[in-house]
Amino acid sequence: MKPKPAKSAPHEEPPAEVSALIETLHETGRRLEDLTGGEVDAVTNRRGQTVLLRRAQDQLRYNEAVRQAAILNALPANIALLDSQGLIVSVNETWRSFGRANAGLAPGHGVGVNYLEVCDNAQGDDALEAGPVAAGIRSVLSGALKTFSIEYPCHSLTAQRWFLLTVTPLADDPPNGAVVMHLDVTTEKLAKEHLQASELRFRQVADAIRDIFFLIDADSGRVLFVSPAYADIYGRSCDSAYASPQAWTEAVHPDDRASIDEKYKKGMSEGKFDFEYRIVRPDNSIRWIEVRGFAVHDAAGSTVRIAGVAADITLRKEADDRIRRLNRVYAVLSGINALIVRVRDRDELFREACRIAVEEGGFRMTWIGIVDRSEMKIVPVASAGVDAGFMEEVRERLSLRDDAPVGYGAPAVAVREKRAVVVNDVDDHPLIHYKSAHVGRGVHSLAILPMLIADEPVAVLGLHAAEAGYFDEAEMALLTQLAGDIAFAIDHLDKQARLDYLAYYDVLTGLANRSLFLERLAQYVRSAVSGKHKLAVFLLDLERFKNINDSLGQLAGDALLKQVAQWLTGITGDANLLARVGSDHFAVVLPEIQQESDAARLLEHTIQSFLAHPFRLGDAVLRISFKVGVALFPNDGPDADSLFRNAEAALKRAKASGDQYLFYAPKMTAMVARKLTLENELRQALDNEQFVLHYQPKVNLASGELTGAEALIRWQDPRTGLVPPSRFIPILEETGMIHEVGRRAMRQAIGDYLRWRTAGLAAVRIAVNVSPLQLRHRAFIGEVGQAVGIDARAAAGLELEITESLIMADVRHSIVALKAIRALGITIAIDDFGTGFSSLSYLAKLPVDTLKIDRSFVTDMTAAPAGLALVSTIINLAHSLKLNVVAEGVETEEQARLLRASNCDEMQGFLFSKPVPCEIFEARFLVPRTAGDETGNE
Repeated sequence: MKPKPAKSAPHEEPPAEVSALIETLHETGRRLEDLTGGEVDAVTNRRGQTVLLRRAQDQLRYNEAVRQAAILNALPANIALLDSQGLIVSVNETWRSFGRANAGLAPGHGVGVNYLEVCDNAQGDDALEAGPVAAGIRSVLSGALKTFSIEYPCHSLTAQRWFLLTVTPLADDPPNGAVVMHLDVTTEKLAKEHLQASELRFRQVADAIRDIFFLIDADSGRVLFVSPAYADIYGRSCDSAYASPQAWTEAVHPDDRASIDEKYKKGMSEGKFDFEYRIVRPDNSIRWIEVRGFAVHDAAGSTVRIAGVAADITLRKEADDRIRRLNRVYAVLSGINALIVRVRDRDELFREACRIAVEEGGFRMTWIGIVDRSEMKIVPVASAGVDAGFMEEVRERLSLRDDAPVGYGAPAVAVREKRAVVVNDVDDHPLIHYKSAHVGRGVHSLAILPMLIADEPVAVLGLHAAEAGYFDEAEMALLTQLAGDIAFAIDHLDKQARLDYLAYYDVLTGLANRSLFLERLAQYVRSAVSGKHKLAVFLLDLERFKNINDSLGQLAGDALLKQVAQWLTGITGDANLLARVGSDHFAVVLPEIQQESDAARLLEHTIQSFLAHPFRLGDAVLRISFKVGVALFPNDGPDADSLFRNAEAALKRAKASGDQYLFYAPKMTAMVARKLTLENELRQALDNEQFVLHYQPKVNLASGELTGAEALIRWQDPRTGLVPPSRFIPILEETGMIHEVGRRAMRQAIGDYLRWRTAGLAAVRIAVNVSPLQLRHRAFIGEVGQAVGIDARAAAGLELEITESLIMADVRHSIVALKAIRALGITIAIDDFGTGFSSLSYLAKLPVDTLKIDRSFVTDMTAAPAGLALVSTIINLAHSLKLNVVAEGVETEEQARLLRASNCDEMQGFLFSKPVPCEIFEARFLVPRTAGDETGNE
């Protein structure tokens, strides 16, 4: 409260003697100053006490007053100093400026006025605050209060103003005065009133709106206001929100809490937020909430409140969800209708329809089942999103029988009652017997729709959704239309299939006719071109069929043709490879053959089996044969038509001759005949143990000592003598006999090695060649293990030679296989090195011990410097990889000299010895020498 204008009180005069004493003291002081010339500020009396001279005292008081005045003038508040009686003894410049501006103070701006009396004498509106102010100042002056403050209005004619009055003592104990400070708080007061008015208007508006309006304290998170709509939407009282800041988060759906907490924190840092989430009401119902909020700032720009609105958007979400589901169903309907227009195969229709329903419609699972009236069950034929285990679990519910073990399932009801069956909650529906089979796969609702043709159900469409309550009336109308469209497509495809069948199939046997066979043959020819392999076409003519047909009748002839078609289908394993192309003619295609002899071998076997097969026509048992014409691609024709035509020509020649079958090219028939003869001879040779091993020694180039031997297979034909391997090894590989011949060769080599050691001979390690077919066979490693498992010493005597090209054909498989072989204690050599284009990076990884240089490089070594350089490079490379090096095909001393100079480790070739029978090898190289023995080479 500011002081009002007041007059100074009169002062009483002091007694005369006191005045005289004071005058004497002043005179004494002036004399001391005159005596010291003004240079002494203090003197000492007789008792030794220091006394300040008056001038020094005045100066000290002046300096202190100046300092205090400077401090008070620097403060922005109106400040006055009161003595212990309440008199104003000093004011600051702000006090004076306020007095001048408001013309409310006497000269001196109130100094000397008793502030307490001014308050006590206040009149009118000022009296309301004056009483408490006076009481507060007296409490501070008396020491009853340490401080006192009060806010009061002090309006002018032009503006409203508020001040905060604060009273504090000049000294704590005892108080000898007080400091009265008036601080202008008009700005803060108006801001606070504005905020309160805004909040009041906000409350009034919020109470009338169905959305939730809220106001939250920014620092504490305390809910300052929440509109009544909170109770309607959240199902909780507003008091619960006021009582606990966490009340609203506790209602948030557990699956949404983590993301909402993150979004809220991010929004608080940015000053605004906008997000959606779900809440769980006390009755366990779920609602969707959309909340938008923003920061409320004070005059200083600090965030003091968070205001926002939360709306119940459940209906909007449900509408959006319905629209989304309908759009998905429309997408399925559109996609399947487009499929119906272009598809020509029923299986593809079913398969693609299921895929579209899952991918475009968002269904968890979809399946289609055909109604099998003969078995009285529904047979699933296509699905998407369905695992095999699901159909097994619900298979019993697909029965249409009256005595179904577990009753009717939803699919059976849909078929029997010719109506769609909707289950919008699989957890609580009598038609869902295997609930766990559905819920465990995320299915909570399903619809089964029958597909009707001529008012008869022919199939069912099963749609399984993840959401409960998925299927409503609008969706079911579209899905029913979808089922009708698929049923129409089934009917159309069935009719088209019947027409196609008559156009492309033989009605009697069910095999393809000539037109379809030629189309299929053309496809196989294209595949043979891209795959770079051969194929064969057989044209068969049943012998004596006309006689049978004439003597037993057409019905018997038709029955025989059916049986022949069934027999051919059984022996080929695929009816698509067959056709009936004439009254008693059948055609067969072999889509891939390696050699011409494969076709001849198959024909020989087929003819023998056909002759042995009894065909029964009533009581009669017939054994018949056929003639065959053969055409090969690409030798006998570049396309389907020419191949078929040439097979007909070959058949015509076979029928005119006494041959059972003929190839289109006569020389091919002769060549195949020779091959088949050789094959039969080789089988006899295997049975009669006519395959023998010859051994070629390997020697150390530096010392000439024997280091090992290579076992080479030979055929001792009793008719023609020793047959070179180049004539029979390819046939062994074509027929697969190489597996047995290779096994016997490895066992024989191990047996010879063990026999040499037992006899005390200088046994050496024997290298056995491995065929590509052997290495690729999954049982090969096991066979090697069995071979060396007969004796602990066996592995030390065996080395396997594998060609470089074979290893490089499948490097990764080769590495795995070779590691397994080495683990048995067997060494490995790369044969014919330099011909397989090895990658150096793979060569370093191969688990091998020896590298054998191909004989072609050894031969070229003496022909040109480049050849020698290449061999030297190979040797250096092998040594850098710590591999032993053997040169093959060494036939001259010059070759041996150059290899020795290049630091090659070993050599093998006719220079030292050709391959010799086992007994000669033993006598010449293993038996210890006596002094008179001489060594000779062959």
